[in-house]
Amino acid sequence: MAELKQLSEYAWEIPCSGKMRVPAVLYADAPLIEAMDDKVFEQARNVATLPGIVQACYAMPDAHWGYGFPIGGVAAFDASQGGVISAGGVGFDISCGVRTLLTGLPRETVLAKQERLADALYYSIPAGVGSTGGVHLGSSEMDAMLSGGARWAVDEGFGREEDLLHTEERGHMPGARPSEVSTQAKRRQRDEMGTLGSGNHYLEVQHISEIYDQGVAAAYGLKQGEVVISIHCGSRGLGHQIGTEFLREMVIAAKQYGIELPDRELACAPIDSPLGQSYLGAMRAGINCALANRQIITHLTRKAFAGHLPEATMALLYDVSHNTCKVETHVVDGKSRELYVHRKGATRAYGPGHPDLPEDYRSVGQPVIIGGSMGTASYILAGTSESEQRAFSSACHGAGRAMSRHAALHQWRGEKLVNELAYRGILIRSRSMRGVAEEAPGAYKDVSAVVEAADRAGLARKVARLEPLICVKG
Repeated sequence: MAELKQLSEYAWEIPCSGKMRVPAVLYADAPLIEAMDDKVFEQARNVATLPGIVQACYAMPDAHWGYGFPIGGVAAFDASQGGVISAGGVGFDISCGVRTLLTGLPRETVLAKQERLADALYYSIPAGVGSTGGVHLGSSEMDAMLSGGARWAVDEGFGREEDLLHTEERGHMPGARPSEVSTQAKRRQRDEMGTLGSGNHYLEVQHISEIYDQGVAAAYGLKQGEVVISIHCGSRGLGHQIGTEFLREMVIAAKQYGIELPDRELACAPIDSPLGQSYLGAMRAGINCALANRQIITHLTRKAFAGHLPEATMALLYDVSHNTCKVETHVVDGKSRELYVHRKGATRAYGPGHPDLPEDYRSVGQPVIIGGSMGTASYILAGTSESEQRAFSSACHGAGRAMSRHAALHQWRGEKLVNELAYRGILIRSRSMRGVAEEAPGAYKDVSAVVEAADRAGLARKVARLEPLICVKG
C-alpha cells in the first residue's frame, strides 16, 4: 500500500493523515505485510483516530481483520487526556487466553498411552458450541466467581495455591463489578464453567521439540523431549454477552459524548464516563470468569492425567490473556503515565525486572505463549525490555487466520483432516467435523514466520518450540 513506510526489516508505519491522532505501526516481515488483508491497515488507521490514544496504534505480526480493532491490535489511552475504552478493542471473548502445564514426562512415556489419554481428556473436558460442564453456579456463587477469578476456583478445590503465582494478575482481576454484568450474561454462564467452547479453542498435549534459549528454558522448567499441555479458551457465553450489550450501548452513546466514530464497530466511551466505568467493571468480571474457567479445566486435566500417568507433575508454567483492557504504567516521551492498554488478539509481554512478574521469572521476563493452528507448532517466548517502547510490552498471540471459516469449509473436510493428522501421529478429538474443517491448519498463517517476526522485531524472544501429540477441539 502506497502510504506504508518501512522503518526497519520488521517494522512498518502508516504516517498520520486525515483524522489520525497518532501513526499506526505494524510489526512483520515483507511477506507477512503483503499477505495482510487491506482491512487491517484500514482498521489500524481508524483506531489511531480515537480520543486520548497515546504514541501509536500497533499491529502484531499475526494481525488480521477483526471487529473494529484488527485482531493483533494494541492501543493505549490516557484517561486524563479524554481517553476512551472500546468494547470492540477488547473483543467478544473477553480474556480469551492460554495456559501451559508442565508434565515432567518424556514424550515416549506419553506416546505409550496416547490413545487412552486422548479419550480421557475428550470425555473429561466438555467442548463445542453450547457445551456445559459439571459445575453449576447459583446467583451468589456466580457473583463470587466473577469477583474472585482463579482465586475463587482454587478456594473451591479446583487447583493448587501455587497456580495463582504463575497466573496473570495472580489469578484475580481487581475492580470487577458483578452487578454490571447482566442477568442474561450470567444465565449463559451458569453451566459453562470448565468448558472449552468452540472455534479456535483447544486443549493440546505437546512435546518440546526444540530449545532456543537454554537459560530461559531452565528458568521456565522446559526440557527438550518433555511433554507439556496447553489450554486455550476464554469467558464463553458470559464474555460474548457483555461485549454484545456494551457495544450496543456505546454506539448509541458515542454522539452524546461528542465522539465521531470512523466505524460503528469502534464504539467506545470516555474512560471516566459512567458508561466507561460500567463497562470496565463488567469486563473485569469477564476476565475473572475466563481465569476461573481455565483454572477449572486445569483441575479436570490433572484428574484425567492422574488416571493414566499419575507421575506427571502438572505444574503451571504460566497463564496469560489476550483480549483485555488493563490499567498499566508505561513510559511515554520519558515520563511514566497510567494508561488503559487494549490488547485484542495480543498478549502482554513484560521484560526482565518487571515488578508484576512472578519472582522466579523476574530475571528472564514473562513467558509468552503463542499457539499455532491445529496440527502445527506452538511456541514459548519470553518478554523483552525493548517491547516496552515498541508496543507497550505486547506481543502476538497466535498464528492469525489467513482465510475465513466459511472459506475453509469449502476447501477442507473434517474427517479427512483428522485422518491425515493421525497419520502424522497427532490425535484429534472433536464433537464437530465442521469445526475441525473451519480450523484447518491451512486456514492460518505460518506460525513459525509470525514468531520469527515477533522475535526479530524485539517484541519477545524465542525460547522453545512445541509440537502437538493430542488436540481436543470444540
